[in-house]
Amino acid sequence: MHTKAKGNIAEDHACEYLRSHGYRIIDRNIYNRFGEIDVIALKENVLHFVEVKSGITYESAVNNITRSKLQKLIRTLQTYLQQKKLNGDYCIDVLIVSDEGIEWIENITL
Repeated sequence: MHTKAKGNIAEDHACEYLRSHGYRIIDRNIYNRFGEIDVIALKENVLHFVEVKSGITYESAVNNITRSKLQKLIRTLQTYLQQKKLNGDYCIDVLIVSDEGIEWIENITL
């Protein structure tokens, strides 16, 4: 299976997981010149910009979250917020989808 197809399946699982925890999916696969946002979800008036990583194990997926990736994600979400004229609370989360299950890392920072 191609990497893009695996990523889409992982994102589908991530969205199901978020919905089951009371989140409303606002958008998916937002691209701009800085990068991509996998999932944007809303809960209790807080926007969650969610990076979805998949792998066979938790470690194989989490090791793909680099400082560079986070910096690109921050620039991407800032542009999104400006374009949509949004000014509320937000955070960056990561959902790791692996053969071991789904692991949620909330409000990550550099």
